[in-house]
Amino acid sequence: MRQVLILGAGFGGLELATRLSESLRDEVRVTIVDQNDSFVFGFSKLAIAFGRQTREQVRCPYRDITRPGIEFRQERVTSIDPQTRHVVTNAGTYEPDILIVALGADYDPAATPGFVADGHEYYSVAAAERLSEVLASFHGGRVLIAILGVPFKCPPAPYEGALLLHDYLLTRGVRDATTIHVISPMPSPIPVSKETSEAIVQALDERGIDYTPSHRVTELDPTAHVARLKTGDLPYDLFIGIPIHRAPAVVEQSGLTEGGTDGWVAVDPHNLTTRFPDVYALGDCADAPVPRAGVFAETAARAVADDITAKIRGTGPIAPYDGKGSCYIEFGQGIVGKVDADFLSGPAPTAPFLGPSRELAAEKEQFTRIRRRRWFGTQ
Repeated sequence: MRQVLILGAGFGGLELATRLSESLRDEVRVTIVDQNDSFVFGFSKLAIAFGRQTREQVRCPYRDITRPGIEFRQERVTSIDPQTRHVVTNAGTYEPDILIVALGADYDPAATPGFVADGHEYYSVAAAERLSEVLASFHGGRVLIAILGVPFKCPPAPYEGALLLHDYLLTRGVRDATTIHVISPMPSPIPVSKETSEAIVQALDERGIDYTPSHRVTELDPTAHVARLKTGDLPYDLFIGIPIHRAPAVVEQSGLTEGGTDGWVAVDPHNLTTRFPDVYALGDCADAPVPRAGVFAETAARAVADDITAKIRGTGPIAPYDGKGSCYIEFGQGIVGKVDADFLSGPAPTAPFLGPSRELAAEKEQFTRIRRRRWFGTQ
Protein backbone atom coordinates (compact mmCIF):
# COMPACT_ATOMS: atom_id res chain seq x y z
CA MET A 1 0.00 0.00 0.00
CA ARG A 2 1.61 3.28 -1.15
CA GLN A 3 1.54 6.21 1.26
CA VAL A 4 0.62 9.56 -0.29
CA LEU A 5 1.03 12.77 1.73
CA ILE A 6 -0.70 15.96 0.54
CA LEU A 7 0.42 19.16 2.24
CA GLY A 8 -2.43 21.66 1.96
CA ALA A 9 -6.18 21.15 1.70
CA GLY A 10 -7.22 23.80 -0.77
CA PHE A 11 -8.75 23.30 -4.23
CA GLY A 12 -5.76 21.28 -5.41
CA GLY A 13 -5.27 19.13 -2.33
CA LEU A 14 -8.96 18.31 -1.95
CA GLU A 15 -9.46 17.43 -5.60
CA LEU A 16 -6.30 15.31 -5.69
CA ALA A 17 -7.28 13.35 -2.57
CA THR A 18 -10.76 12.77 -3.98
CA ARG A 19 -9.44 11.51 -7.31
CA LEU A 20 -6.95 9.17 -5.66
CA SER A 21 -9.76 7.80 -3.49
CA GLU A 22 -11.78 7.16 -6.64
CA SER A 23 -9.04 5.54 -8.72
CA LEU A 24 -6.58 4.00 -6.25
CA ARG A 25 -8.50 3.42 -3.03
CA ASP A 26 -7.15 -0.15 -2.70
CA GLU A 27 -3.60 0.82 -3.64
CA VAL A 28 -2.83 4.03 -1.72
CA ARG A 29 -3.46 5.62 1.66
CA VAL A 30 -3.84 9.37 1.44
CA THR A 31 -3.09 11.71 4.32
CA ILE A 32 -3.97 15.42 3.98
CA VAL A 33 -2.29 17.87 6.33
CA ASP A 34 -3.49 21.43 6.78
CA GLN A 35 -3.06 23.90 9.64
CA ASN A 36 -6.69 25.01 9.36
CA ASP A 37 -9.80 23.13 10.44
CA SER A 38 -11.92 24.07 7.43
CA PHE A 39 -11.92 25.11 3.80
CA VAL A 40 -13.37 28.38 2.49
CA PHE A 41 -13.99 29.16 -1.19
CA GLY A 42 -12.00 32.26 -2.10
CA PHE A 43 -15.00 34.17 -3.40
CA SER A 44 -16.78 33.66 -0.08
CA LYS A 45 -14.41 36.19 1.48
CA LEU A 46 -16.04 38.90 -0.61
CA ALA A 47 -19.41 37.82 0.79
CA ILE A 48 -17.97 38.21 4.30
CA ALA A 49 -16.45 41.62 3.52
CA PHE A 50 -19.78 42.99 2.32
CA GLY A 51 -21.81 41.48 5.14
CA ARG A 52 -23.69 38.93 3.05
CA GLN A 53 -22.41 35.85 4.90
CA THR A 54 -20.54 34.98 8.07
CA ARG A 55 -17.48 32.83 8.65
CA GLU A 56 -19.64 29.98 9.94
CA GLN A 57 -21.89 30.11 6.91
CA VAL A 58 -19.04 29.72 4.41
CA ARG A 59 -16.67 27.29 6.13
CA CYS A 60 -16.49 23.62 5.10
CA PRO A 61 -15.08 21.61 8.03
CA TYR A 62 -12.41 19.10 7.10
CA ARG A 63 -13.94 16.65 9.58
CA ASP A 64 -16.66 16.13 6.95
CA ILE A 65 -14.17 14.41 4.61
CA THR A 66 -15.33 10.80 4.74
CA ARG A 67 -14.16 9.30 1.45
CA PRO A 68 -12.46 5.91 1.82
CA GLY A 69 -8.67 5.91 2.00
CA ILE A 70 -8.36 9.57 3.04
CA GLU A 71 -7.31 10.80 6.47
CA PHE A 72 -7.23 14.48 7.39
CA ARG A 73 -4.89 15.79 10.08
CA GLN A 74 -4.91 19.37 11.34
CA GLU A 75 -1.21 20.07 11.75
CA ARG A 76 1.26 22.81 10.85
CA VAL A 77 4.14 21.85 8.57
CA THR A 78 7.46 22.94 10.07
CA SER A 79 9.99 21.43 7.65
CA ILE A 80 10.15 19.61 4.32
CA ASP A 81 13.11 17.64 2.96
CA PRO A 82 12.12 16.95 -0.65
CA GLN A 83 15.21 14.80 -1.27
CA THR A 84 14.07 12.18 1.25
CA ARG A 85 10.37 13.19 1.36
CA HIS A 86 10.78 13.67 5.12
CA VAL A 87 8.15 16.05 6.50
CA VAL A 88 7.95 17.35 10.05
CA THR A 89 4.84 18.93 11.54
CA ASN A 90 4.03 20.28 15.00
CA ALA A 91 2.53 16.86 15.76
CA GLY A 92 4.82 14.31 14.12
CA THR A 93 6.87 13.19 11.13
CA TYR A 94 6.09 11.60 7.77
CA GLU A 95 8.10 9.78 5.11
CA PRO A 96 5.57 9.05 2.35
CA ASP A 97 6.20 7.25 -0.90
CA ILE A 98 4.72 10.21 -2.79
CA LEU A 99 4.68 13.82 -1.58
CA ILE A 100 2.50 16.62 -2.95
CA VAL A 101 3.14 20.20 -1.86
CA ALA A 102 -0.03 22.26 -2.22
CA LEU A 103 0.48 24.81 0.55
CA GLY A 104 -0.69 27.76 -1.51
CA ALA A 105 0.70 31.28 -1.27
CA ASP A 106 1.14 33.36 1.85
CA TYR A 107 0.37 37.07 2.10
CA ASP A 108 3.11 39.54 3.00
CA PRO A 109 1.38 42.80 4.00
CA ALA A 110 4.59 44.10 5.60
CA ALA A 111 6.32 44.02 2.19
CA THR A 112 4.43 47.25 1.38
CA PRO A 113 5.50 49.88 3.96
CA GLY A 114 2.54 51.36 5.83
CA PHE A 115 0.04 48.75 4.68
CA VAL A 116 -0.13 46.89 8.00
CA ALA A 117 -0.80 50.14 9.85
CA ASP A 118 -3.30 51.75 7.49
CA GLY A 119 -4.57 49.24 4.94
CA HIS A 120 -7.27 46.61 4.66
CA GLU A 121 -7.68 43.48 2.52
CA TYR A 122 -10.20 40.72 1.91
CA TYR A 123 -8.00 37.82 0.86
CA SER A 124 -8.12 36.21 4.30
CA VAL A 125 -11.25 35.48 6.34
CA ALA A 126 -10.09 37.45 9.37
CA ALA A 127 -9.19 40.47 7.24
CA ALA A 128 -12.52 40.29 5.40
CA GLU A 129 -14.29 40.36 8.77
CA ARG A 130 -12.32 43.44 9.83
CA LEU A 131 -13.08 45.17 6.54
CA SER A 132 -16.78 44.38 6.97
CA GLU A 133 -16.76 46.24 10.28
CA VAL A 134 -15.00 49.23 8.70
CA LEU A 135 -17.40 49.38 5.74
CA ALA A 136 -20.43 49.25 8.02
CA SER A 137 -19.40 52.59 9.53
CA PHE A 138 -18.01 54.17 6.35
CA HIS A 139 -19.92 57.31 5.38
CA GLY A 140 -18.09 58.38 2.27
CA GLY A 141 -14.70 59.58 1.08
CA ARG A 142 -11.90 58.42 -1.18
CA VAL A 143 -11.45 54.64 -1.53
CA LEU A 144 -8.34 53.26 -3.19
CA ILE A 145 -8.24 49.60 -4.22
CA ALA A 146 -4.70 48.65 -5.22
CA ILE A 147 -2.94 45.51 -6.41
CA LEU A 148 0.38 45.67 -4.58
CA GLY A 149 2.27 42.97 -6.44
CA VAL A 150 2.11 40.32 -9.16
CA PRO A 151 1.38 37.40 -9.21
CA PHE A 152 -1.63 37.25 -6.91
CA LYS A 153 -4.56 34.90 -6.39
CA CYS A 154 -7.66 35.23 -8.55
CA PRO A 155 -6.88 38.05 -11.03
CA PRO A 156 -10.52 39.26 -11.26
CA ALA A 157 -10.94 39.64 -7.47
CA PRO A 158 -9.78 43.28 -7.16
CA TYR A 159 -12.30 44.35 -9.79
CA GLU A 160 -15.04 42.23 -8.25
CA GLY A 161 -14.32 44.02 -4.98
CA ALA A 162 -14.71 47.43 -6.63
CA LEU A 163 -17.98 46.52 -8.38
CA LEU A 164 -19.47 44.96 -5.25
CA LEU A 165 -18.34 47.95 -3.18
CA HIS A 166 -20.25 50.19 -5.58
CA ASP A 167 -23.44 48.18 -4.96
CA TYR A 168 -22.84 48.10 -1.21
CA LEU A 169 -22.36 51.86 -0.91
CA LEU A 170 -25.35 52.49 -3.19
CA THR A 171 -27.54 50.39 -0.90
CA ARG A 172 -26.30 52.31 2.13
CA GLY A 173 -26.95 55.65 0.42
CA VAL A 174 -23.34 56.88 0.51
CA ARG A 175 -22.17 56.11 -3.03
CA ASP A 176 -22.55 59.73 -4.15
CA ALA A 177 -20.29 60.76 -1.30
CA THR A 178 -17.58 58.27 -2.32
CA THR A 179 -14.97 57.99 -5.05
CA ILE A 180 -13.59 54.55 -5.90
CA HIS A 181 -10.25 54.20 -7.69
CA VAL A 182 -8.65 50.90 -8.76
CA ILE A 183 -4.87 50.87 -9.35
CA SER A 184 -3.03 47.94 -10.94
CA PRO A 185 0.56 47.29 -12.01
CA MET A 186 -0.79 45.22 -14.92
CA PRO A 187 -1.67 46.77 -18.30
CA SER A 188 -5.21 45.36 -18.23
CA PRO A 189 -7.40 43.45 -15.76
CA ILE A 190 -7.01 40.05 -17.46
CA PRO A 191 -4.12 40.36 -19.94
CA VAL A 192 -4.75 36.95 -21.52
CA SER A 193 -8.34 37.91 -22.42
CA LYS A 194 -9.02 41.16 -24.23
CA GLU A 195 -12.77 40.47 -24.14
CA THR A 196 -12.83 39.99 -20.38
CA SER A 197 -10.65 43.03 -19.76
CA GLU A 198 -12.88 45.22 -21.93
CA ALA A 199 -16.00 43.98 -20.11
CA ILE A 200 -14.48 44.75 -16.71
CA VAL A 201 -13.22 48.19 -17.73
CA GLN A 202 -16.62 49.02 -19.22
CA ALA A 203 -18.36 47.93 -16.01
CA LEU A 204 -16.03 50.11 -13.93
CA ASP A 205 -16.64 53.09 -16.21
CA GLU A 206 -20.44 52.67 -16.15
CA ARG A 207 -20.36 52.82 -12.35
CA GLY A 208 -18.07 55.82 -12.17
CA ILE A 209 -15.12 53.85 -10.82
CA ASP A 210 -11.71 55.22 -11.78
CA TYR A 211 -9.17 52.75 -13.13
CA THR A 212 -5.42 53.27 -13.53
CA PRO A 213 -3.46 50.37 -15.10
CA SER A 214 0.33 50.01 -15.26
CA HIS A 215 0.86 51.80 -11.95
CA ARG A 216 1.83 50.38 -8.56
CA VAL A 217 1.46 51.69 -5.03
CA THR A 218 4.87 51.31 -3.37
CA GLU A 219 4.01 52.44 0.17
CA LEU A 220 1.43 54.13 2.36
CA ASP A 221 1.87 57.09 4.68
CA PRO A 222 -0.43 56.19 7.58
CA THR A 223 -0.18 59.66 9.11
CA ALA A 224 -1.10 61.61 5.98
CA HIS A 225 -3.32 58.81 4.56
CA VAL A 226 -1.48 59.00 1.27
CA ALA A 227 -0.54 56.22 -1.16
CA ARG A 228 2.81 56.71 -2.86
CA LEU A 229 3.38 55.90 -6.52
CA LYS A 230 6.29 56.76 -8.81
CA THR A 231 3.99 59.23 -10.55
CA GLY A 232 2.95 61.00 -7.35
CA ASP A 233 0.86 60.68 -4.21
CA LEU A 234 -2.84 59.81 -3.94
CA PRO A 235 -4.82 60.68 -0.80
CA TYR A 236 -7.34 58.18 0.57
CA ASP A 237 -9.84 57.78 3.36
CA LEU A 238 -9.96 53.99 3.00
CA PHE A 239 -7.21 51.90 1.44
CA ILE A 240 -7.95 48.33 0.33
CA GLY A 241 -4.99 46.41 -1.02
CA ILE A 242 -4.28 43.03 -2.56
CA PRO A 243 -1.21 42.05 -0.51
CA ILE A 244 2.05 40.93 -2.05
CA HIS A 245 2.11 37.12 -2.31
CA ARG A 246 5.02 34.77 -1.62
CA ALA A 247 5.63 31.06 -1.25
CA PRO A 248 5.19 29.88 2.36
CA ALA A 249 8.42 30.15 4.39
CA VAL A 250 8.54 26.39 4.99
CA VAL A 251 8.52 25.85 1.21
CA GLU A 252 11.25 28.44 0.66
CA GLN A 253 13.42 26.86 3.37
CA SER A 254 13.03 23.38 1.85
CA GLY A 255 14.97 24.19 -1.31
CA LEU A 256 11.93 23.51 -3.49
CA THR A 257 11.93 27.06 -4.84
CA GLU A 258 15.49 26.85 -6.20
CA GLY A 259 15.25 27.14 -9.96
CA GLY A 260 11.74 28.58 -9.84
CA THR A 261 10.76 32.07 -10.91
CA ASP A 262 10.60 34.77 -8.21
CA GLY A 263 10.64 32.29 -5.33
CA TRP A 264 7.99 29.82 -6.52
CA VAL A 265 8.38 26.05 -6.95
CA ALA A 266 9.59 25.01 -10.39
CA VAL A 267 7.48 22.22 -11.89
CA ASP A 268 7.23 20.30 -15.12
CA PRO A 269 4.13 21.86 -16.75
CA HIS A 270 3.12 18.50 -18.22
CA ASN A 271 2.57 16.69 -14.90
CA LEU A 272 3.55 19.12 -12.08
CA THR A 273 6.55 17.06 -10.94
CA THR A 274 9.44 18.87 -9.23
CA ARG A 275 13.14 18.11 -9.68
CA PHE A 276 12.88 15.68 -6.76
CA PRO A 277 11.67 12.10 -7.42
CA ASP A 278 8.03 11.46 -6.45
CA VAL A 279 7.54 15.04 -5.27
CA TYR A 280 4.88 17.21 -6.93
CA ALA A 281 3.80 20.81 -6.41
CA LEU A 282 0.50 22.27 -7.49
CA GLY A 283 -1.69 25.29 -6.88
CA ASP A 284 -0.55 28.75 -5.88
CA CYS A 285 2.93 27.76 -4.67
CA ALA A 286 3.84 26.18 -8.02
CA ASP A 287 5.49 28.07 -10.86
CA ALA A 288 3.11 26.63 -13.44
CA PRO A 289 2.22 28.69 -16.56
CA VAL A 290 -1.35 29.36 -15.40
CA PRO A 291 -2.94 31.99 -13.13
CA ARG A 292 -3.04 31.44 -9.40
CA ALA A 293 -6.68 30.49 -8.93
CA GLY A 294 -8.55 27.58 -7.40
CA VAL A 295 -9.91 26.27 -10.68
CA PHE A 296 -6.39 25.85 -12.07
CA ALA A 297 -5.22 24.11 -8.89
CA GLU A 298 -8.17 21.77 -9.34
CA THR A 299 -7.36 20.93 -12.95
CA ALA A 300 -3.68 20.53 -12.04
CA ALA A 301 -4.78 17.99 -9.41
CA ARG A 302 -6.37 15.92 -12.16
CA ALA A 303 -3.05 15.79 -14.01
CA VAL A 304 -1.17 14.84 -10.84
CA ALA A 305 -3.70 12.12 -10.02
CA ASP A 306 -3.38 10.72 -13.54
CA ASP A 307 0.42 10.74 -13.30
CA ILE A 308 0.45 8.98 -9.92
CA THR A 309 -2.01 6.38 -11.20
CA ALA A 310 0.08 5.76 -14.32
CA LYS A 311 3.27 5.34 -12.27
CA ILE A 312 1.71 2.92 -9.78
CA ARG A 313 0.03 0.83 -12.45
CA GLY A 314 2.79 1.15 -15.02
CA THR A 315 0.48 2.37 -17.75
CA GLY A 316 2.89 4.82 -19.36
CA PRO A 317 2.87 8.59 -19.86
CA ILE A 318 -0.28 10.62 -19.34
CA ALA A 319 -1.85 13.27 -21.51
CA PRO A 320 -0.11 16.53 -20.54
CA TYR A 321 -1.76 19.05 -18.25
CA ASP A 322 -3.96 21.27 -20.41
CA GLY A 323 -4.10 24.36 -18.16
CA LYS A 324 -7.84 24.74 -18.58
CA GLY A 325 -10.20 26.41 -16.12
CA SER A 326 -13.43 28.40 -15.95
CA CYS A 327 -13.38 31.47 -13.74
CA TYR A 328 -16.56 33.24 -12.58
CA ILE A 329 -16.48 37.01 -12.16
CA GLU A 330 -18.91 39.00 -10.00
CA PHE A 331 -20.16 42.12 -11.78
CA GLY A 332 -22.51 43.20 -9.01
CA GLN A 333 -26.26 43.73 -9.38
CA GLY A 334 -26.73 39.95 -9.12
CA ILE A 335 -24.99 39.12 -12.39
CA VAL A 336 -21.86 37.08 -13.06
CA GLY A 337 -19.55 36.68 -16.04
CA LYS A 338 -17.31 33.76 -16.92
CA VAL A 339 -14.02 33.33 -18.71
CA ASP A 340 -13.18 29.89 -20.11
CA ALA A 341 -9.39 29.81 -20.21
CA ASP A 342 -7.16 27.32 -21.98
CA PHE A 343 -3.48 28.04 -21.38
CA LEU A 344 -1.59 24.97 -22.55
CA SER A 345 -3.48 22.73 -24.96
CA GLY A 346 -3.07 24.94 -28.04
CA PRO A 347 -0.36 27.05 -29.67
CA ALA A 348 -1.36 30.08 -27.57
CA PRO A 349 -3.61 30.73 -24.57
CA THR A 350 -7.27 31.41 -25.27
CA ALA A 351 -9.81 32.90 -22.87
CA PRO A 352 -13.24 33.73 -24.37
CA PHE A 353 -15.65 35.69 -22.19
CA LEU A 354 -19.31 34.89 -21.49
CA GLY A 355 -22.01 37.03 -19.91
CA PRO A 356 -22.43 38.64 -17.52
CA SER A 357 -25.88 37.24 -16.69
CA ARG A 358 -28.11 35.94 -13.92
CA GLU A 359 -27.90 32.49 -15.50
CA LEU A 360 -24.14 32.47 -14.89
CA ALA A 361 -24.76 33.58 -11.31
CA ALA A 362 -26.87 30.45 -10.85
CA GLU A 363 -24.16 28.39 -12.54
CA LYS A 364 -21.60 29.73 -10.07
CA GLU A 365 -23.81 28.63 -7.17
CA GLN A 366 -24.03 25.18 -8.74
CA PHE A 367 -20.23 25.14 -9.07
CA THR A 368 -19.99 25.62 -5.29
CA ARG A 369 -22.61 22.99 -4.47
CA ILE A 370 -20.95 20.37 -6.67
CA ARG A 371 -17.59 20.78 -4.95
CA ARG A 372 -19.01 20.84 -1.45
CA ARG A 373 -20.81 17.60 -2.22
CA ARG A 374 -17.81 16.03 -3.99
CA TRP A 375 -15.20 16.89 -1.36
CA PHE A 376 -17.23 16.98 1.84
CA GLY A 377 -20.46 15.13 1.13
CA THR A 378 -22.48 18.26 1.96
CA GLN A 379 -24.66 20.69 0.01
